[in-house]
Amino acid sequence: MSALLEVEGLRKRFGGGRALFGAARPEVRAVDGISFTLARGETLGLVGETGSGKSTLGRLVLRLIEPSEGRVRFEGQEVTGVSAAALRAMRPRMQMVFQDPYGSLDPRMTAGAIIAEPMTAHGMARAEAARRVAELLGRVGLSPAMAARYPHEFSGGQRQRIGIARAIALDPALVVLDEPVSALDVSVQAQILNLLAEIQARSGVAFLFIAHDLGVVRHVSDRVAVMYLGRIVEMAPRDALYGAPRHPYTVSLLSAVPRPDPAKERNRPRIRPIGEIGSAAALPSGCRFHPRCPRARIVAARGGETVEAAGARLPRPCVEQDPLLAPAGEAAHLAACHFPDEA
Repeated sequence: MSALLEVEGLRKRFGGGRALFGAARPEVRAVDGISFTLARGETLGLVGETGSGKSTLGRLVLRLIEPSEGRVRFEGQEVTGVSAAALRAMRPRMQMVFQDPYGSLDPRMTAGAIIAEPMTAHGMARAEAARRVAELLGRVGLSPAMAARYPHEFSGGQRQRIGIARAIALDPALVVLDEPVSALDVSVQAQILNLLAEIQARSGVAFLFIAHDLGVVRHVSDRVAVMYLGRIVEMAPRDALYGAPRHPYTVSLLSAVPRPDPAKERNRPRIRPIGEIGSAAALPSGCRFHPRCPRARIVAARGGETVEAAGARLPRPCVEQDPLLAPAGEAAHLAACHFPDEA
């Protein structure tokens, strides 16, 4: 069976060229050569620090912004490069839920009008759309009577439910969820995540779930991809990635997740990256994680050829060769690391 979504060599660059008065503008490689597939009914979790390119990738997949290079295929059809009319025909099958439940809804429209808008825009009669709005509100756990209310009359969790109702109004095959619960309280997060699971079980929709909370991603995902400075550095089935991470960046992210047991939390070792995330406008040579990589320093201390970089002696491959995603252990487990088997 062919994949629902196929992404190949996707890139997005911002800036570059000359600014006012001839000053050079740095080129930002926000997404830098990403490829993956997504099956029908699957959830792919996409995690990474702020600035890693996750949200940009989500928008590229739906062609809300134009890619600089690469291609996207959805249900066997090209998404990149097609006309506006062809893209409009695909829109009912590809939807998005945005991070901010306060800023993503038009304050001048009622909840009913917000949910009905995509249906009427694609030719559904108003009476049928009104009936569908009542059904969708009930489906996301809200009263149909709330259709007459405006966004400011809802809580954050209720607003996100309205955003989800709008996204599933046209029975999409794919929904990109951009940090859908990060602005919500923990108890409300659980309600929204359970709602998404119910929707997926009922309709078979596929989710690209973007988040920085690894606990949330573990709860909802079938596979997980880890991004760092525009690249996917590790991708694997959920249990394989959480049980035996192969990239040092993934190891450090998992090390930062708190444990529910206070005694274990106090005594467990931490593996922290060095410094802060770099800039996509000034990428280092070789592996882009090497300036922060604890593993590179450990490997260098064991011997082998090293070079001076990032204020330390580091293995030459880490500094000079950009690693590609390659099998690390099981075939479905991929990591972009020169030393994936190092503990």
